[in-house]
Amino acid sequence: MAACALSARQLCKRFPLKGSKQDSVALNGINLDIPSAALTALVGPDGAGKTTLLRLAAGLLQATSGSLHVLGIDVGRDPQAVQDRISYMPQRFGLYEDLSVQENLDLYADLHGVPRDVRQERFQRLLRMTDLARFTSRPAGKLSGGMKQKLGLACTLVRSPELLLLDEPTVGVDPLSRRELWQIVQQLVQDEQLSVLVSTSYMDEAERCAQVFVLHEGGILAQGEPDAIRRRADGLCFSAAPPPGMPARELQARLLDASGAIIDAVPEGGKVRFIGRGGTNHSSLLANAEVTPVAARLEDGFMMILRASDNPAASDKTATAPPRSSKVDEANEASTVIEVRDLVRKFGDFTAVASTSFSVRRGEIFGLLGPNGAGKTTTFRMLCGLLPASSGFLQVAGLNLRHARAQARQKIGYVAQKFALYGNLTVAENLAFFGGAYGLHGARLRERTREVLAQFQLNGQEERQSGLLPGGFKQRLAMAAGLLHEPEILFLDEPTSGADPLARREFWRRITALSQAGVTVVVTTHFMEEAEYCDRIVIQDAGRLLAIGTPAEVRRQAGDAANMEQAFIAIVESNRAGNGGHAAGAAP
Repeated sequence: MAACALSARQLCKRFPLKGSKQDSVALNGINLDIPSAALTALVGPDGAGKTTLLRLAAGLLQATSGSLHVLGIDVGRDPQAVQDRISYMPQRFGLYEDLSVQENLDLYADLHGVPRDVRQERFQRLLRMTDLARFTSRPAGKLSGGMKQKLGLACTLVRSPELLLLDEPTVGVDPLSRRELWQIVQQLVQDEQLSVLVSTSYMDEAERCAQVFVLHEGGILAQGEPDAIRRRADGLCFSAAPPPGMPARELQARLLDASGAIIDAVPEGGKVRFIGRGGTNHSSLLANAEVTPVAARLEDGFMMILRASDNPAASDKTATAPPRSSKVDEANEASTVIEVRDLVRKFGDFTAVASTSFSVRRGEIFGLLGPNGAGKTTTFRMLCGLLPASSGFLQVAGLNLRHARAQARQKIGYVAQKFALYGNLTVAENLAFFGGAYGLHGARLRERTREVLAQFQLNGQEERQSGLLPGGFKQRLAMAAGLLHEPEILFLDEPTSGADPLARREFWRRITALSQAGVTVVVTTHFMEEAEYCDRIVIQDAGRLLAIGTPAEVRRQAGDAANMEQAFIAIVESNRAGNGGHAAGAAP
Protein backbone atom coordinates (compact mmCIF):
# COMPACT_ATOMS: atom_id res chain seq x y z
CA MET A 1 0.00 0.00 0.00
CA ALA A 2 1.29 3.46 -0.92
CA ALA A 3 2.29 5.72 1.98
CA CYS A 4 -0.21 8.28 0.68
CA ALA A 5 -3.42 7.46 -1.13
CA LEU A 6 -3.10 10.77 -2.97
CA SER A 7 -0.32 13.33 -3.20
CA ALA A 8 -0.42 16.70 -5.01
CA ARG A 9 2.33 19.25 -5.60
CA GLN A 10 1.64 22.72 -7.03
CA LEU A 11 -1.51 21.30 -8.62
CA CYS A 12 -3.34 23.76 -10.88
CA LYS A 13 -6.49 23.44 -12.96
CA ARG A 14 -7.90 26.22 -15.11
CA PHE A 15 -10.95 26.21 -17.35
CA PRO A 16 -11.37 28.54 -20.34
CA LEU A 17 -14.20 31.05 -19.93
CA LYS A 18 -16.46 31.44 -22.94
CA GLY A 19 -16.17 34.94 -24.36
CA SER A 20 -13.27 35.87 -22.10
CA LYS A 21 -9.48 35.97 -22.51
CA GLN A 22 -9.06 34.98 -18.86
CA ASP A 23 -9.41 31.45 -17.51
CA SER A 24 -11.42 30.38 -14.51
CA VAL A 25 -9.04 29.09 -11.83
CA ALA A 26 -10.45 26.00 -10.10
CA LEU A 27 -7.27 24.90 -8.30
CA ASN A 28 -4.36 27.25 -7.75
CA GLY A 29 -1.09 25.48 -6.91
CA ILE A 30 -2.25 23.28 -4.04
CA ASN A 31 -0.07 20.86 -2.07
CA LEU A 32 -1.63 18.04 -0.07
CA ASP A 33 -1.11 14.46 1.08
CA ILE A 34 -4.11 12.20 1.71
CA PRO A 35 -3.27 9.34 4.11
CA SER A 36 -3.92 5.69 3.26
CA ALA A 37 -6.41 3.50 5.16
CA ALA A 38 -8.18 6.55 6.58
CA LEU A 39 -11.19 8.78 6.06
CA THR A 40 -10.31 12.29 4.80
CA ALA A 41 -12.72 15.21 4.20
CA LEU A 42 -12.67 18.09 1.73
CA VAL A 43 -14.79 21.03 2.90
CA GLY A 44 -15.23 24.55 1.63
CA PRO A 45 -17.68 26.99 0.05
CA ASP A 46 -19.35 26.42 -3.29
CA GLY A 47 -16.74 26.77 -6.06
CA ALA A 48 -13.80 26.05 -3.76
CA GLY A 49 -12.40 23.34 -6.05
CA LYS A 50 -13.50 20.19 -4.20
CA THR A 51 -15.21 18.47 -7.16
CA THR A 52 -12.39 19.46 -9.52
CA LEU A 53 -9.84 17.82 -7.21
CA LEU A 54 -11.89 14.61 -7.05
CA ARG A 55 -12.32 14.50 -10.82
CA LEU A 56 -8.58 15.02 -11.31
CA ALA A 57 -7.90 12.18 -8.85
CA ALA A 58 -10.31 9.94 -10.77
CA GLY A 59 -8.45 10.62 -14.03
CA LEU A 60 -11.46 12.35 -15.57
CA LEU A 61 -9.68 15.70 -15.95
CA GLN A 62 -6.12 16.62 -16.93
CA ALA A 63 -4.27 19.06 -14.66
CA THR A 64 -3.12 22.35 -16.17
CA SER A 65 0.18 22.11 -14.27
CA GLY A 66 1.75 20.50 -11.23
CA SER A 67 1.75 16.84 -10.24
CA LEU A 68 -0.86 14.47 -8.85
CA HIS A 69 -0.08 10.90 -7.76
CA VAL A 70 -2.86 8.49 -6.82
CA LEU A 71 -1.84 5.20 -5.18
CA GLY A 72 1.71 6.04 -6.24
CA ILE A 73 0.73 6.42 -9.93
CA ASP A 74 1.06 9.65 -11.92
CA VAL A 75 -2.61 10.00 -12.83
CA GLY A 76 -1.86 12.48 -15.61
CA ARG A 77 0.37 9.97 -17.41
CA ASP A 78 -1.65 6.81 -16.78
CA PRO A 79 -5.27 7.58 -15.80
CA GLN A 80 -6.44 4.08 -16.76
CA ALA A 81 -4.05 2.45 -14.27
CA VAL A 82 -5.56 4.63 -11.55
CA GLN A 83 -9.14 3.98 -12.66
CA ASP A 84 -8.53 0.24 -12.45
CA ARG A 85 -7.78 0.57 -8.72
CA ILE A 86 -10.22 3.23 -7.47
CA SER A 87 -13.97 3.80 -7.31
CA TYR A 88 -15.63 7.21 -7.74
CA MET A 89 -19.16 8.21 -6.77
CA PRO A 90 -20.04 11.64 -8.24
CA GLN A 91 -22.82 13.87 -6.93
CA ARG A 92 -25.21 12.54 -9.55
CA PHE A 93 -24.44 8.85 -9.69
CA GLY A 94 -25.74 7.18 -12.85
CA LEU A 95 -28.31 4.64 -11.73
CA TYR A 96 -30.51 3.11 -14.42
CA GLU A 97 -33.95 3.86 -13.05
CA ASP A 98 -35.83 1.35 -15.23
CA LEU A 99 -33.58 -1.46 -13.98
CA SER A 100 -34.06 -3.19 -10.64
CA VAL A 101 -31.65 -2.96 -7.73
CA GLN A 102 -30.15 -6.34 -8.68
CA GLU A 103 -29.94 -5.44 -12.38
CA ASN A 104 -28.05 -2.24 -11.54
CA LEU A 105 -25.56 -4.25 -9.49
CA ASP A 106 -25.17 -6.78 -12.31
CA LEU A 107 -24.63 -4.03 -14.88
CA TYR A 108 -21.89 -2.30 -12.87
CA ALA A 109 -20.22 -5.64 -12.15
CA ASP A 110 -20.16 -6.27 -15.92
CA LEU A 111 -18.75 -2.79 -16.62
CA HIS A 112 -15.96 -3.30 -14.07
CA GLY A 113 -15.20 -6.85 -15.14
CA VAL A 114 -15.95 -8.40 -11.75
CA PRO A 115 -15.41 -12.18 -12.06
CA ARG A 116 -18.60 -14.24 -11.89
CA ASP A 117 -17.25 -16.49 -9.12
CA VAL A 118 -16.88 -13.59 -6.64
CA ARG A 119 -20.04 -11.63 -7.45
CA GLN A 120 -22.55 -13.47 -5.32
CA GLU A 121 -20.64 -13.14 -2.09
CA ARG A 122 -19.88 -9.46 -2.82
CA PHE A 123 -23.49 -8.66 -3.75
CA GLN A 124 -24.78 -10.29 -0.56
CA ARG A 125 -22.31 -8.32 1.57
CA LEU A 126 -23.23 -5.01 -0.11
CA LEU A 127 -26.99 -5.67 0.08
CA ARG A 128 -26.68 -6.58 3.74
CA MET A 129 -24.53 -3.54 4.46
CA THR A 130 -26.96 -1.13 2.69
CA ASP A 131 -30.14 -2.88 3.93
CA LEU A 132 -31.33 -3.30 0.33
CA ALA A 133 -31.61 -7.11 0.36
CA ARG A 134 -35.42 -6.88 0.54
CA PHE A 135 -35.63 -4.61 -2.49
CA THR A 136 -33.56 -6.40 -5.14
CA SER A 137 -36.50 -6.58 -7.56
CA ARG A 138 -37.64 -2.97 -7.09
CA PRO A 139 -36.85 -0.56 -9.97
CA ALA A 140 -34.24 2.01 -8.95
CA GLY A 141 -36.59 4.80 -10.02
CA LYS A 142 -39.06 3.71 -7.34
CA LEU A 143 -36.56 3.97 -4.49
CA SER A 144 -36.48 6.88 -2.05
CA GLY A 145 -33.61 9.35 -2.30
CA GLY A 146 -31.71 7.75 0.58
CA MET A 147 -32.09 4.27 -0.87
CA LYS A 148 -30.86 5.51 -4.26
CA GLN A 149 -27.72 6.90 -2.62
CA LYS A 150 -27.10 3.59 -0.86
CA LEU A 151 -27.59 1.70 -4.13
CA GLY A 152 -25.19 4.12 -5.85
CA LEU A 153 -22.60 3.41 -3.16
CA ALA A 154 -23.15 -0.36 -3.55
CA CYS A 155 -22.68 -0.10 -7.35
CA THR A 156 -19.49 1.93 -6.77
CA LEU A 157 -18.19 -0.88 -4.54
CA VAL A 158 -19.05 -3.92 -6.72
CA ARG A 159 -15.30 -4.23 -7.16
CA SER A 160 -12.95 -3.83 -4.20
CA PRO A 161 -11.17 -0.48 -4.70
CA GLU A 162 -8.03 0.68 -2.92
CA LEU A 163 -9.31 4.27 -2.86
CA LEU A 164 -12.92 5.45 -2.73
CA LEU A 165 -13.76 8.99 -3.88
CA LEU A 166 -17.14 10.35 -2.73
CA ASP A 167 -18.46 13.72 -3.92
CA GLU A 168 -21.18 15.00 -1.56
CA PRO A 169 -22.66 11.51 -1.04
CA THR A 170 -25.38 12.69 1.37
CA VAL A 171 -26.76 15.71 -0.51
CA GLY A 172 -30.56 15.55 -0.45
CA VAL A 173 -30.53 12.67 2.04
CA ASP A 174 -32.54 12.69 5.29
CA PRO A 175 -30.80 12.37 8.70
CA LEU A 176 -31.64 8.66 9.09
CA SER A 177 -30.30 7.69 5.68
CA ARG A 178 -27.30 9.98 6.18
CA ARG A 179 -26.44 8.16 9.40
CA GLU A 180 -26.76 4.78 7.66
CA LEU A 181 -24.52 5.86 4.77
CA TRP A 182 -21.80 7.02 7.14
CA GLN A 183 -21.98 3.80 9.12
CA ILE A 184 -21.29 1.93 5.87
CA VAL A 185 -18.33 4.14 4.95
CA GLN A 186 -16.80 3.96 8.43
CA GLN A 187 -17.22 0.18 8.45
CA LEU A 188 -15.32 -0.06 5.15
CA VAL A 189 -12.43 2.00 6.55
CA GLN A 190 -12.31 0.05 9.81
CA ASP A 191 -12.80 -3.49 8.47
CA GLU A 192 -11.09 -3.29 5.08
CA GLN A 193 -8.55 -0.50 5.66
CA LEU A 194 -10.06 1.33 2.68
CA SER A 195 -8.77 4.82 1.86
CA VAL A 196 -11.68 7.25 1.47
CA LEU A 197 -11.65 10.88 0.29
CA VAL A 198 -15.02 12.59 0.66
CA SER A 199 -16.28 16.11 -0.04
CA THR A 200 -19.12 17.20 2.22
CA SER A 201 -21.22 20.21 3.20
CA TYR A 202 -21.94 18.74 6.64
CA MET A 203 -19.39 19.67 9.28
CA ASP A 204 -20.58 16.89 11.60
CA GLU A 205 -19.58 14.44 8.84
CA ALA A 206 -16.16 16.04 8.44
CA GLU A 207 -15.75 15.79 12.21
CA ARG A 208 -15.70 11.97 11.88
CA CYS A 209 -12.69 12.06 9.56
CA ALA A 210 -9.01 11.64 10.44
CA GLN A 211 -7.98 14.69 8.37
CA VAL A 212 -9.87 17.74 7.08
CA PHE A 213 -8.77 20.05 4.25
CA VAL A 214 -10.51 23.44 4.02
CA LEU A 215 -10.53 24.63 0.38
CA HIS A 216 -11.44 28.12 -0.77
CA GLU A 217 -11.16 29.72 -4.22
CA GLY A 218 -8.83 26.96 -5.43
CA GLY A 219 -6.44 27.10 -2.47
CA ILE A 220 -6.08 25.36 0.89
CA LEU A 221 -6.89 27.63 3.84
CA ALA A 222 -6.31 25.04 6.55
CA GLN A 223 -5.65 21.35 7.07
CA GLY A 224 -5.27 18.98 9.97
CA GLU A 225 -7.18 16.84 12.40
CA PRO A 226 -10.75 18.05 13.10
CA ASP A 227 -9.81 18.87 16.68
CA ALA A 228 -6.98 21.17 15.55
CA ILE A 229 -9.39 23.16 13.38
CA ARG A 230 -12.02 23.19 16.13
CA ARG A 231 -9.56 24.65 18.65
CA ARG A 232 -9.39 27.89 16.63
CA ALA A 233 -12.78 28.75 18.17
CA ASP A 234 -12.01 27.73 21.77
CA GLY A 235 -13.30 30.27 24.29
CA LEU A 236 -15.25 32.24 21.66
CA CYS A 237 -18.49 30.22 21.44
CA PHE A 238 -21.68 31.08 23.35
CA SER A 239 -25.36 30.25 23.49
CA ALA A 240 -27.95 33.00 23.95
CA ALA A 241 -31.60 32.45 24.88
CA PRO A 242 -33.74 35.14 23.19
CA PRO A 243 -36.20 37.14 25.32
CA PRO A 244 -39.77 35.78 25.51
CA GLY A 245 -41.68 36.41 22.30
CA MET A 246 -38.60 36.87 20.12
CA PRO A 247 -37.94 34.06 17.61
CA ALA A 248 -34.38 32.77 17.70
CA ARG A 249 -33.95 33.70 14.02
CA GLU A 250 -34.54 37.39 14.83
CA LEU A 251 -31.85 37.41 17.51
CA GLN A 252 -29.58 35.60 15.04
CA ALA A 253 -30.29 38.28 12.40
CA ARG A 254 -29.42 41.02 14.89
CA LEU A 255 -26.11 39.31 15.66
CA LEU A 256 -25.22 38.67 12.01
CA ASP A 257 -25.95 42.29 11.15
CA ALA A 258 -23.56 43.53 13.84
CA SER A 259 -20.59 44.53 11.71
CA GLY A 260 -17.34 43.09 13.02
CA ALA A 261 -18.61 42.00 16.44
CA ILE A 262 -19.92 38.53 15.61
CA ILE A 263 -18.20 35.90 13.47
CA ASP A 264 -21.15 33.52 13.17
CA ALA A 265 -24.61 32.86 14.61
CA VAL A 266 -27.13 30.06 14.06
CA PRO A 267 -30.36 28.99 15.81
CA GLU A 268 -30.02 25.82 17.85
CA GLY A 269 -32.41 24.23 20.30
CA GLY A 270 -34.52 27.38 20.65
CA LYS A 271 -31.43 29.49 21.39
CA VAL A 272 -28.77 31.14 19.22
CA ARG A 273 -25.28 29.70 19.12
CA PHE A 274 -22.74 32.39 18.19
CA ILE A 275 -19.02 33.02 17.86
CA GLY A 276 -17.85 36.37 19.16
CA ARG A 277 -14.63 38.14 18.37
CA GLY A 278 -12.16 38.08 21.27
CA GLY A 279 -12.28 41.20 23.44
CA THR A 280 -15.65 42.39 22.05
CA ASN A 281 -18.55 43.32 24.36
CA HIS A 282 -21.69 41.70 22.94
CA SER A 283 -24.19 42.76 25.62
CA SER A 284 -25.69 45.62 23.59
CA LEU A 285 -26.56 43.19 20.77
CA LEU A 286 -28.20 40.49 22.85
CA ALA A 287 -31.44 42.18 23.94
CA ASN A 288 -30.98 41.08 27.57
CA ALA A 289 -30.64 37.46 26.44
CA GLU A 290 -29.21 34.91 28.86
CA VAL A 291 -25.72 34.00 27.57
CA THR A 292 -23.69 30.91 28.48
CA PRO A 293 -20.32 29.67 27.11
CA VAL A 294 -20.42 26.48 25.01
CA ALA A 295 -17.71 24.15 23.73
CA ALA A 296 -16.36 24.83 20.26
CA ARG A 297 -16.96 22.32 17.45
CA LEU A 298 -15.51 21.83 13.97
CA GLU A 299 -18.12 24.02 12.29
CA ASP A 300 -17.11 26.94 14.53
CA GLY A 301 -13.47 26.60 13.50
CA PHE A 302 -14.53 26.30 9.85
CA MET A 303 -16.58 29.51 10.03
CA MET A 304 -13.71 31.38 11.66
CA ILE A 305 -11.38 30.30 8.84
CA LEU A 306 -13.82 31.44 6.15
CA ARG A 307 -14.64 34.76 7.84
CA ALA A 308 -10.93 35.49 8.14
CA SER A 309 -10.36 34.81 4.43
CA ASP A 310 -10.45 37.60 1.89
CA ASN A 311 -13.92 36.72 0.55
CA PRO A 312 -16.46 39.47 -0.22
CA ALA A 313 -19.32 37.00 0.10
CA ALA A 314 -18.12 35.97 3.54
CA SER A 315 -18.23 39.52 4.83
CA ASP A 316 -21.62 40.22 3.22
CA LYS A 317 -23.92 39.78 6.17
CA THR A 318 -26.50 42.40 5.31
CA ALA A 319 -29.93 41.45 4.09
CA THR A 320 -32.57 44.09 4.48
CA ALA A 321 -36.25 43.31 4.38
CA PRO A 322 -37.94 44.23 1.11
CA PRO A 323 -40.64 46.89 1.14
CA ARG A 324 -43.82 45.47 2.62
CA SER A 325 -46.13 44.45 -0.20
CA SER A 326 -49.40 46.35 -0.49
CA LYS A 327 -51.04 42.93 -0.93
CA VAL A 328 -49.86 42.00 2.55
CA ASP A 329 -50.92 45.34 4.05
CA GLU A 330 -54.43 44.87 2.70
CA ALA A 331 -54.73 41.41 4.25
CA ASN A 332 -55.34 40.40 7.80
CA GLU A 333 -51.86 39.35 8.93
CA ALA A 334 -53.26 36.93 11.51
CA SER A 335 -55.33 35.10 8.90
CA THR A 336 -54.79 31.57 7.60
CA VAL A 337 -53.32 31.55 4.08
CA ILE A 338 -53.00 27.78 3.62
CA GLU A 339 -55.67 25.35 4.78
CA VAL A 340 -55.22 21.58 4.36
CA ARG A 341 -57.88 19.10 5.51
CA ASP A 342 -57.82 15.32 5.01
CA LEU A 343 -55.45 15.63 2.05
CA VAL A 344 -54.82 12.38 0.14
CA ARG A 345 -52.68 11.66 -2.90
CA LYS A 346 -52.48 8.22 -4.49
CA PHE A 347 -50.39 6.91 -7.37
CA GLY A 348 -52.25 3.81 -8.44
CA ASP A 349 -52.34 1.54 -5.39
CA PHE A 350 -49.62 3.52 -3.61
CA THR A 351 -50.72 6.18 -1.09
CA ALA A 352 -48.07 8.90 -1.00
CA VAL A 353 -50.01 11.22 1.35
CA ALA A 354 -52.63 9.84 3.73
CA SER A 355 -55.29 12.10 5.25
CA THR A 356 -53.01 15.01 6.21
CA SER A 357 -54.38 18.19 7.85
CA PHE A 358 -52.68 21.44 8.89
CA SER A 359 -52.86 25.21 8.36
CA VAL A 360 -50.31 27.98 7.81
CA ARG A 361 -50.76 31.57 9.01
CA ARG A 362 -49.79 34.71 7.13
CA GLY A 363 -46.12 35.67 7.63
CA GLU A 364 -45.22 32.28 9.11
CA ILE A 365 -42.16 30.22 8.17
CA PHE A 366 -43.53 26.68 7.98
CA GLY A 367 -41.33 23.61 7.52
CA LEU A 368 -42.18 20.28 5.90
CA LEU A 369 -39.78 17.60 7.18
CA GLY A 370 -39.53 13.89 6.69
CA PRO A 371 -37.32 11.03 5.52
CA ASN A 372 -36.78 10.44 1.81
CA GLY A 373 -40.01 8.98 0.42
CA ALA A 374 -42.12 10.27 3.34
CA GLY A 375 -44.57 12.17 1.13
CA LYS A 376 -43.38 15.71 1.87
CA THR A 377 -42.41 16.51 -1.75
CA THR A 378 -45.80 15.23 -2.93
CA THR A 379 -47.51 17.42 -0.30
CA PHE A 380 -45.35 20.34 -1.37
CA ARG A 381 -46.24 19.93 -5.05
CA MET A 382 -49.95 19.84 -4.21
CA LEU A 383 -49.63 23.05 -2.16
CA CYS A 384 -47.95 24.75 -5.14
CA GLY A 385 -50.73 23.68 -7.51
CA LEU A 386 -48.31 21.51 -9.48
CA LEU A 387 -50.09 18.26 -8.64
CA PRO A 388 -53.84 17.66 -8.04
CA ALA A 389 -54.96 15.99 -4.82
CA SER A 390 -56.76 12.66 -4.99
CA SER A 391 -59.16 13.85 -2.30
CA GLY A 392 -59.44 16.32 0.57
CA PHE A 393 -59.64 20.10 0.89
CA LEU A 394 -56.74 22.39 -0.08
CA GLN A 395 -56.96 26.17 -0.09
CA VAL A 396 -54.03 28.52 -0.77
CA ALA A 397 -54.20 32.34 -0.62
CA GLY A 398 -57.99 32.15 -0.34
CA LEU A 399 -58.38 30.00 -3.47
CA ASN A 400 -59.49 26.38 -3.64
CA LEU A 401 -56.85 24.51 -5.60
CA ARG A 402 -59.38 22.01 -6.91
CA HIS A 403 -61.07 24.79 -8.90
CA ALA A 404 -58.61 27.70 -9.18
CA ARG A 405 -55.05 26.38 -9.47
CA ALA A 406 -54.04 28.89 -12.17
CA GLN A 407 -55.28 31.87 -10.14
CA ALA A 408 -53.58 30.58 -6.99
CA ARG A 409 -50.23 30.24 -8.77
CA GLN A 410 -50.27 33.99 -9.45
CA LYS A 411 -50.11 34.55 -5.70
CA ILE A 412 -47.21 32.21 -4.98
CA GLY A 413 -43.50 32.12 -5.74
CA TYR A 414 -41.60 28.87 -6.17
CA VAL A 415 -37.88 28.10 -5.89
CA ALA A 416 -37.05 24.51 -6.84
CA GLN A 417 -34.18 22.46 -5.41
CA LYS A 418 -32.48 22.57 -8.82
CA PHE A 419 -32.85 26.23 -9.64
CA ALA A 420 -35.05 26.60 -12.73
CA LEU A 421 -32.89 29.20 -14.46
CA TYR A 422 -32.04 29.34 -18.14
CA GLY A 423 -28.29 28.93 -18.12
CA ASN A 424 -27.74 30.39 -21.59
CA LEU A 425 -29.57 33.61 -20.66
CA THR A 426 -28.05 36.50 -18.74
CA VAL A 427 -29.24 37.57 -15.29
CA ALA A 428 -31.27 40.40 -16.86
CA GLU A 429 -32.76 38.11 -19.50
CA ASN A 430 -33.83 35.56 -16.88
CA LEU A 431 -35.57 38.26 -14.85
CA ALA A 432 -37.28 39.61 -17.97
CA PHE A 433 -38.49 36.12 -18.91
CA PHE A 434 -39.85 35.25 -15.46
CA GLY A 435 -41.35 38.73 -15.07
CA GLY A 436 -43.26 38.25 -18.32
CA ALA A 437 -44.41 34.79 -17.20
CA TYR A 438 -45.86 36.41 -14.07
CA GLY A 439 -47.63 39.12 -16.12
CA LEU A 440 -45.21 41.99 -15.41
CA HIS A 441 -44.45 44.35 -18.30
CA GLY A 442 -43.11 47.81 -19.10
CA ALA A 443 -42.42 50.24 -16.29
CA ARG A 444 -43.66 47.85 -13.60
CA LEU A 445 -41.27 45.10 -14.74
CA ARG A 446 -38.34 47.55 -14.87
CA GLU A 447 -39.18 48.84 -11.37
CA ARG A 448 -39.43 45.36 -9.84
CA THR A 449 -36.24 44.26 -11.64
CA ARG A 450 -34.33 47.19 -10.10
CA GLU A 451 -35.73 46.34 -6.67
CA VAL A 452 -34.83 42.63 -6.71
CA LEU A 453 -31.37 43.30 -8.18
CA ALA A 454 -30.68 45.58 -5.21
CA GLN A 455 -32.39 43.31 -2.66
CA PHE A 456 -30.34 40.25 -3.67
CA GLN A 457 -27.14 42.19 -4.37
CA LEU A 458 -27.04 41.29 -8.06
CA ASN A 459 -26.22 44.79 -9.32
CA GLY A 460 -23.28 44.56 -11.70
CA GLN A 461 -24.14 40.97 -12.64
CA GLU A 462 -26.94 41.79 -15.10
CA GLU A 463 -25.02 40.81 -18.25
CA ARG A 464 -23.41 37.66 -16.84
CA GLN A 465 -24.63 34.37 -18.26
CA SER A 466 -26.54 32.72 -15.42
CA GLY A 467 -25.18 29.25 -16.12
CA LEU A 468 -21.67 30.53 -15.36
CA LEU A 469 -22.56 32.13 -12.04
CA PRO A 470 -21.25 30.65 -8.77
CA GLY A 471 -23.82 28.59 -6.87
CA GLY A 472 -24.55 31.31 -4.33
CA PHE A 473 -25.33 33.83 -7.08
CA LYS A 474 -27.56 31.31 -8.86
CA GLN A 475 -29.46 30.89 -5.62
CA ARG A 476 -29.90 34.66 -5.28
CA LEU A 477 -31.09 34.93 -8.88
CA ALA A 478 -33.59 32.09 -8.41
CA MET A 479 -34.96 33.88 -5.34
CA ALA A 480 -35.14 37.16 -7.23
CA ALA A 481 -37.05 35.52 -10.08
CA GLY A 482 -39.47 33.84 -7.67
CA LEU A 483 -40.20 37.14 -5.88
CA LEU A 484 -40.51 39.47 -8.89
CA HIS A 485 -44.33 39.49 -8.76
CA GLU A 486 -44.43 40.07 -4.97
CA PRO A 487 -46.11 36.79 -4.08
CA GLU A 488 -47.99 36.36 -0.82
CA ILE A 489 -46.49 32.91 -0.32
CA LEU A 490 -43.00 31.62 -1.17
CA PHE A 491 -42.41 27.87 -1.58
CA LEU A 492 -38.81 26.66 -1.19
CA ASP A 493 -38.01 23.03 -2.06
CA GLU A 494 -34.71 22.04 -0.36
CA PRO A 495 -33.22 25.41 -1.31
CA THR A 496 -29.88 24.87 0.43
CA SER A 497 -29.24 21.27 -0.63
CA GLY A 498 -25.48 20.93 -1.10
CA ALA A 499 -24.77 24.44 0.23
CA ASP A 500 -21.97 24.98 2.73
CA PRO A 501 -22.68 26.47 6.20
CA LEU A 502 -21.67 29.98 5.12
CA ALA A 503 -24.09 29.97 2.16
CA ARG A 504 -26.87 28.57 4.36
CA ARG A 505 -26.45 31.39 6.89
CA GLU A 506 -26.67 34.05 4.18
CA PHE A 507 -29.68 32.39 2.57
CA TRP A 508 -31.64 32.19 5.82
CA ARG A 509 -30.80 35.78 6.70
CA ARG A 510 -32.67 36.69 3.52
CA ILE A 511 -35.61 34.44 4.39
CA THR A 512 -35.85 36.05 7.82
CA ALA A 513 -35.97 39.45 6.13
CA LEU A 514 -38.80 38.27 3.85
CA SER A 515 -40.76 36.94 6.83
CA GLN A 516 -40.33 40.27 8.60
CA ALA A 517 -41.85 41.89 5.50
CA GLY A 518 -44.96 39.70 5.78
CA VAL A 519 -44.23 36.99 3.20
CA THR A 520 -45.40 33.49 4.16
CA VAL A 521 -42.65 30.89 3.58
CA VAL A 522 -43.14 27.12 3.21
CA VAL A 523 -39.89 25.15 3.05
CA THR A 524 -38.73 21.55 2.76
CA THR A 525 -35.26 20.72 4.04
CA HIS A 526 -33.01 17.87 5.15
CA PHE A 527 -30.78 20.19 7.21
CA MET A 528 -32.37 19.83 10.64
CA GLU A 529 -30.69 23.02 11.88
CA GLU A 530 -32.93 24.83 9.38
CA ALA A 531 -36.06 23.61 11.17
CA GLU A 532 -35.01 25.98 13.98
CA TYR A 533 -35.73 28.94 11.68
CA CYS A 534 -39.36 27.85 11.31
CA ASP A 535 -42.28 29.06 13.41
CA ARG A 536 -43.85 25.62 13.11
CA ILE A 537 -42.96 22.34 11.43
CA VAL A 538 -44.59 19.06 10.46
CA ILE A 539 -42.79 15.72 10.31
CA GLN A 540 -44.16 13.11 7.90
CA ASP A 541 -43.26 9.51 7.23
CA ALA A 542 -44.84 6.94 4.91
CA GLY A 543 -47.42 9.56 3.94
CA ARG A 544 -48.65 10.15 7.49
CA LEU A 545 -48.24 13.21 9.70
CA LEU A 546 -46.28 12.25 12.84
CA ALA A 547 -45.75 15.60 14.54
CA ILE A 548 -46.78 19.23 14.18
CA GLY A 549 -45.92 22.27 16.28
CA THR A 550 -43.19 24.75 17.08
CA PRO A 551 -39.63 23.37 17.10
CA ALA A 552 -39.73 23.48 20.92
CA GLU A 553 -43.01 21.49 21.00
CA VAL A 554 -41.60 18.89 18.61
CA ARG A 555 -38.41 18.54 20.66
CA ARG A 556 -40.58 17.99 23.77
CA GLN A 557 -42.60 15.34 21.91
CA ALA A 558 -39.28 13.57 21.28
CA GLY A 559 -38.47 13.43 24.99
CA ASP A 560 -36.86 16.88 25.30
CA ALA A 561 -34.35 16.21 22.53
CA ALA A 562 -31.35 18.55 22.58
CA ASN A 563 -31.75 19.53 18.93
CA MET A 564 -33.99 18.98 15.92
CA GLU A 565 -31.85 16.22 14.40
CA GLN A 566 -32.21 14.11 17.53
CA ALA A 567 -35.94 14.91 17.68
CA PHE A 568 -36.46 14.00 14.03
CA ILE A 569 -34.69 10.64 14.36
CA ALA A 570 -36.49 9.78 17.61
CA ILE A 571 -39.96 10.56 16.22
CA VAL A 572 -39.43 8.69 12.95
CA GLU A 573 -37.80 5.66 14.59
CA SER A 574 -40.54 5.47 17.22
CA ASN A 575 -43.20 5.51 14.52
CA ARG A 576 -41.43 2.84 12.49
CA ALA A 577 -40.95 0.62 15.53
CA GLY A 578 -44.68 0.88 16.20
CA ASN A 579 -45.40 -0.09 12.60
CA GLY A 580 -43.25 -3.19 12.76
CA GLY A 581 -40.02 -1.89 11.27
CA HIS A 582 -38.49 0.25 8.58
CA ALA A 583 -40.87 2.18 6.34
CA ALA A 584 -39.28 2.17 2.91
CA GLY A 585 -40.61 5.01 0.83
CA ALA A 586 -40.87 5.29 -2.91
CA ALA A 587 -40.40 8.31 -5.10
CA PRO A 588 -43.30 8.54 -7.55
